[in-house]
Amino acid sequence: MLTKRASNNMGSSDLGWLKSKFHFSFAEYYNPHNIRFGALRVINDDLIAPNTGFDTHPHKDMEIITYIIDGELTHGDSMGNENSISRGQVQYMSAGTGVHHSEHNIGKEIERSLQIWIYPDKTGYRPNYGDYRFNWSDRKNKWLHMVSDKAGEAPIKINQDVNIYSLELEKGNKINFEVNEGRQAYLVQIEGTSIINEIELNAQDALEIVEEDILIDGKETSHFLILEMKKEN
Repeated sequence: MLTKRASNNMGSSDLGWLKSKFHFSFAEYYNPHNIRFGALRVINDDLIAPNTGFDTHPHKDMEIITYIIDGELTHGDSMGNENSISRGQVQYMSAGTGVHHSEHNIGKEIERSLQIWIYPDKTGYRPNYGDYRFNWSDRKNKWLHMVSDKAGEAPIKINQDVNIYSLELEKGNKINFEVNEGRQAYLVQIEGTSIINEIELNAQDALEIVEEDILIDGKETSHFLILEMKKEN
């Protein structure tokens, strides 16, 4: 089963320094029929103005992943970590029993990223942070497996049965993705336009996929993120 989530039907917010598109209920956007998708709780498509950002704030019992699309984001936290990442790179944080962190755009260009929150498989984990600088070419016309659970093969491992892949599909190319029985996936069309099983997606649209394989046809060079997970009961 496939369900298109058009970007113009998502929640949005404009704070001046921060412009956001909310895939799920978040902040002032509330839709009782759109709270989560399995273990996936939040995907916010954020634009952060230069020399602004999120000052220090707390998190608890959440797996938090940030995928950079444009610009550069600088992270700092109460565990003593401080690092910057740019396009196609990932930072991840297991908030566990509690952590404080900040995220700032100290560059001269607008920073765009996907902020992702995933429920852990249990509460009370020890907080943890890491980042990974993937080569952009590793996702050209092929799926780059970036995130998995602790038993998986991806370089980033989180406390939940979720796999995250990225892809840049060049115009005219096609690629498959399997979503097996008992599994579901959430695909974000970050950039470009594609046809997926006869459904057209444009930039910032999304697709809910439940137990169905997909074929992606790149009508323009396109950039995707997909989160594959256990099917929600």
